[in-house]
Parts: sequence; structure tokens; C-alpha cells
Amino acid sequence: MKNKRNLLLSVLSVFMVFTLVVGCAGGGNTSAPPAKEPAKQEGGGAGQEPSGESPKSDLYELGKEELNVSFYGNYGWYQMPKWGKDPASKWIQDNLKVTVTAVSSGGNNAQKLQTMIAGDELPDIIWTDRGPDVERLREAGMLVPLDEYIEKYPNFKKSLSEQHLALLRSPDGKIYQLPNYYTQQPNGNAGYAINKKIYKALGSPKLETTDDLYAYLKAVKEKFPDVIPFETGLAKDGHGIDQIFSSFKENNLSFTRFFGVPDGDKIVSIYKDPGFRESVVFTAKLMREKLMTQDANTQTEDQVREKAMNGKFAVIATFDPMKMLATADAELKKKDPEDGYMFIQPIAKEGLDRAKIYPGTYNQLGWNVALITKNAKNPEAVFALLDWMTGPEGSMVLNWGPPGTDGYWDGFEADGVTPKFNKEKYLNDPDTLAEINGKAGDLVWVGNTMFLDNTKKQMLSNVPADQVDFSNRWQMEITWGTQGDFTEFLGWEPAPDSEVGIIRQSIRDIWLTARAKSMYAKSDEEALQILDKAHEDSMKLGYDKFLEHVTNVWTENKKALGK
Repeated sequence: MKNKRNLLLSVLSVFMVFTLVVGCAGGGNTSAPPAKEPAKQEGGGAGQEPSGESPKSDLYELGKEELNVSFYGNYGWYQMPKWGKDPASKWIQDNLKVTVTAVSSGGNNAQKLQTMIAGDELPDIIWTDRGPDVERLREAGMLVPLDEYIEKYPNFKKSLSEQHLALLRSPDGKIYQLPNYYTQQPNGNAGYAINKKIYKALGSPKLETTDDLYAYLKAVKEKFPDVIPFETGLAKDGHGIDQIFSSFKENNLSFTRFFGVPDGDKIVSIYKDPGFRESVVFTAKLMREKLMTQDANTQTEDQVREKAMNGKFAVIATFDPMKMLATADAELKKKDPEDGYMFIQPIAKEGLDRAKIYPGTYNQLGWNVALITKNAKNPEAVFALLDWMTGPEGSMVLNWGPPGTDGYWDGFEADGVTPKFNKEKYLNDPDTLAEINGKAGDLVWVGNTMFLDNTKKQMLSNVPADQVDFSNRWQMEITWGTQGDFTEFLGWEPAPDSEVGIIRQSIRDIWLTARAKSMYAKSDEEALQILDKAHEDSMKLGYDKFLEHVTNVWTENKKALGK
């Protein structure tokens, strides 16, 4: 481990840090006074009334001092787009003189992270899941505490709630992680979607209950023998199968991830849960009758995508089919404007309250987190960059492209926060926006979901539904309102090398095997027997200790959330 960096900044660096943030949200935000008298500026900078023009504040003084940041996405699948090659990062590079250099995982993120730790070669920013890796790095003294910066800079301070901060704190009481896609309102893309052309050809029947779904899938098989009635996506990862489980249980919040369900104030075995057992029997029935993907546990993402592009399934249910279906919808419509896909309200077993059926979840801390390591030469400048990215201007640049009269937005209204959208550009040039959004998923590291979603709603509120792009339309009409809040269950994952962590791995192996085998059960009885055996085998390995651990985490989270 290197010696601790000297965190005292030079006068120039201090100026750079403050200029990065001052005025990034116009008059809507405030920050500490600049280190020296700011240069003259246009627009809504600190201490001035915002003009409503694109912000021209001390933020642009950053160009006097280049900031080079190294970034590591701790995922085997993640490849950061080449910085400066897309409109958003090129604008940041040109205007803010910020360059981000990616460190590749090489497809093996766990090994790469361990190698960097051992060689004391950590990058400035690590982007990773919350949980054990964060605490491992913190305990080793490799992370920069961020409390002081959160208090000093405007955007995280404004957008993170007290509940967020409480859940982000490590055992030492400090905050080391900045959340991505954090929120205080529902969001997400999980759910059921259907092929519109097939649905219309079959008379557009009622599709509300699991009985309706079963009858519809049988009709598809009879009338369209070359089409898969029900597509699960990658079932080995729970895709599709979790959505079926959600249809058999009210307030079901993806409990499959920890193999348990709430019962009163405790988490108990999922194998004994009536709703789960019904869903497993239903899934096995669909598989036996060839009403669902027969290679659900072995197919690849590319194979699922190809089926979508060719309209080869009638119904799909997964945790996030939005991007794939948006692309496929556009392709199918080129040949037939009546073709394509649409989302439907979640399917529910007869007698259940559909308002309490959640095919997917969101949580208030969002997806993953950004960490600043002590190897960063100027951690405050790195924080200031991330704070800008999560603020209004950074959010707009990354998700809507550079500001300007020929762009999708051109600065802010007088409040310095509300974007001025170019509706005509949105309606007439959707392809460029799709390209920007395609990159955004890999460049948004501290996404501010409420700002993004609410500005999107503002933009689209006066656009006719048939002119709203696929993803935004179905998010606003269906998926955002049908995701459950999982926040109180966060942090359930035990440290892998702890007693409970070792138990968790063993019972997870049992879980994956039982889930796959039950799909191919030859009868309802066999499916249930597989579940019963999985429960018994798990109990022998300490399942009860694992469930007690999840219960304890849940209890503490509820206290932090004031529940």
C-alpha cells in the first residue's frame, strides 16, 4: 500500500476543483466560495441571476488544467467506450479538458481487481457493485472517505436523501461510495411484452391472469407453430422465471436473489412459499407442453436478440427486455408499420391484486457505486467531476448530448435546472439520440434517476404517444409504475469468506440446480419433490443461519429507513 497521499491541493488545483462545480446547475445550486475571484462569465454562474442560457460558468475554467482520470469497471462484460469518440465524452474532453482512460478487466474482473490490489496499481475510480468488494477495499485503507466532499459540493448533497446516506455508510460511519441511478421514485424495465402482430391476429384477447396467459400461449402454438409462445430470455439467470413467480405472489420483490421470502418479521425458506411453488409448477407445465423456450437454460443473449429481431416469439418476460425490444420493434416496423412489440400490465393469478404485482424491482440506491481510491493524485477533483456528472448539466450532456441550438437541448430555463428541450430535433432525429443513449449506459457512472426521468417526462408530456420512442413510451405507460421497492433488503450478501458467505455459496449451488431441474419436471408432483429435496439439502448445510443473516440485515435496513 502506498503512503497516504498529501491531500493538500495547490492553489491552481483548488481553483480547478471549484471551477468544475460552480454554476453547473445555474442558480439552482450553491457551492463553497471559489478559491479566487472568478473570471468573467456568461450565463447563470455562482452569485449571478441565471440567464437561462446554456451555463457558461467557472466550470469552463477547468480547461486551464487538464484532468486525467483512470477508470476501472469491475465487470467481466464491461468495456468502456473509447473516451472522446461519442458526442458526450468528446464534449467533456473538449470543454472541460477531462480525459478518462479505461482499465480493462480482460473478461476476468475478480482476478484483475486482485492483481491491481496486490500491485498497488488501483485506478482513480473503481465502478463496482455495493457489498463485499467495497468493504474489502475500505478495510485495507485503499478508499478515500467522501463525507467532506459531499458536504462541500452541490449535487450529491442536494439529491441524496438522509436514507440514502444512512444506507451508504460503512461500519466506520463514513461514506466511500457514490450511487449510480439512485432515486426516490419507481423506475425499471422488467415486465411482460407481446408481439403486436400475433396478438392482433389472435383477436386481441384478454391477457390479465395466469389462466389468460396459458390459454393465449396454447392459441399461439396452434396458429403459429413456427413461433415460440413464451420467451424467458436467459432463464439460468432467473430471467422470465422470476417474472412468472411475481405473477403468483403479491408484493413479491425478487426474493429469489436470496432464496427466501418475508414471513412476519423473518425471512424463511423460499421452497416452502405457496406462491413460489405454484410458479414452479406453472413453469414446468409450460415447458412440458412446449409453450416456452425449450433451451431456456442454455441459449445465449445473441440468440434471444435474433428471435426478437425476427418476431419469433409471442410473449416475453424478463428483467430488462427494453433495449432489445426497442431495436427489434424499429426493425419489424420497417416491413410492416403494424408489427412490433408492446408492454402489457403484469400478469397475475386470478384473485390477486394486480396493483401489488411487481415483475421487477428498483431500489433507492440504484445499481452500483463509484469509489475513489487513494491512488488518485487529486481525489477532490475526481469527486468534483462525479458531482458534476450527477448534476443537471452533466446528466444532460451524458444522456441528451452536447447543448446547442442544433442539439436536443440548449441550456436551462431561468431556474438553472430545467432544460430547454428542442422538440423538433427529438421528433426528426431519433437515430442520433438512440446512439447517444446507447453509449450513456456505459458512461453514466453516477446517474441521477429522478432528474433524468422527470426531465424526460417533461420533454415528452406534449408529444403524441405514437411519436414517443419505444423505450420512453413503455417506461412511462407501464414499467416505471410496476416495479417494487427493494431498498429495505439491500446489503444482504455476506462476505464470501465468512461462515455465512460459504453457506450461501453452497445453498446457491443447490438453488441453481433445483431451479433448472424443476423446469423439466415430468409432473407437478415431481416439480414439488425437487423443491422439497432442495430445502432439506440446504438445511443440512446451514440454510437457517443464512436466512437469519438476511433477516438481521433486513431489520437493520428498516431501522435506517425509519420503518
